[in-house]
Amino acid sequence: MKYTPQILLFILLFLGSCISQFIPQTSEDKQLLVVEGLITDQPGPCTIKLTRSLPLGAKSNATPVKGCTVSISDDIGNTYFLAETAAGIYLTDSSQFKGSIGRFYTLHINTNNSVSNHTYESIPIELKPVPPIDSVYYEKVTIQAGTGTSAAEEGCQIYLNAQDPSSQCKYYRWEFTETWEFILPYAVPNKICWVSANSNMINIKNTSAISEDKIVRYPLNFVSNQTDRLTVKYSILVNQYSLNEDEYQYWDKLQNMSQQVGSLYDIIPSSVSSNVFSLDNPSEKVLGYFSVSARSSKRIFIKDHFAGQPEPYSADICVADTIYGGKPPQGLNTSVWIIISSLVPPYVVTTYSKGCYDCTVRGTNVEPSFWTDNK
Repeated sequence: MKYTPQILLFILLFLGSCISQFIPQTSEDKQLLVVEGLITDQPGPCTIKLTRSLPLGAKSNATPVKGCTVSISDDIGNTYFLAETAAGIYLTDSSQFKGSIGRFYTLHINTNNSVSNHTYESIPIELKPVPPIDSVYYEKVTIQAGTGTSAAEEGCQIYLNAQDPSSQCKYYRWEFTETWEFILPYAVPNKICWVSANSNMINIKNTSAISEDKIVRYPLNFVSNQTDRLTVKYSILVNQYSLNEDEYQYWDKLQNMSQQVGSLYDIIPSSVSSNVFSLDNPSEKVLGYFSVSARSSKRIFIKDHFAGQPEPYSADICVADTIYGGKPPQGLNTSVWIIISSLVPPYVVTTYSKGCYDCTVRGTNVEPSFWTDNK
């Protein structure tokens, strides 16, 4: 049978209209309590975040759990209440509470819901000591060698060394915050800015199976040449935490889950055990973890040349032009063209892309307090 182009188009449209999202039916509670919290031995408020999980296939943001009574107790009879500073965000009073090594801490939550009031509690967790970080350092990595037709490209691999001669810490976790400086190539008021980003990966290590509690060349973070992090000056602040074996298993399962491709048969979040449970209904599942740990930190700065760094404000991205003459032309459409240098002719203008002439679109023009630590 011979089909005309019109018939083929109709068939394709019909088939496309029959495609719909498949969301399998599960017996899982669609509104599980999710607890995210960490207390340490360092100054500053500690945060507990409470939300409700989303049903499978939902695209909206998690719902914060507001109006709860949240407290932390220790094993010598002290109780500290947290204040809700934003919807579902509860903070300790830094003038009243700071974790102490060797103490056991328990989290208490009461939802204060007039319809379905529930009480939750964590198991008591010991705040274990953590050794200092030995060193954080970097090495250049060749992504692509230079050839006659292409330039070389380099990235930056950041490593960490740590050890505990006392062998008290066998399970480690690391988080980090990156901060970098970038400079616009135009003579504009907001020319220099800084951007910060928190780590979005799970970094853990177990030394219980080796004779020496020592970690060497742990690959903490790789900075590729597809970012402008290394173009001017880059800093990374690394926080090291001590874990007990149960919490290590929790993070290990989450790490395995995040590394899987994803299918109906993968680990689902509710299979990762929490250390928080319901006092009203022991069979109720709770997600997340109440973490208790000492913390040690180390910061390094990187100011080096890496081949193949991007040009984020190149002409094909930030289309620029020059207007010659004694003054800008009348009727210049400032919704399309923005004057960025008009002190003396010629007048340089750029497109309506605000990030091309205002660095605060991406970051802040306030220099971080620690930035002068490494001039």
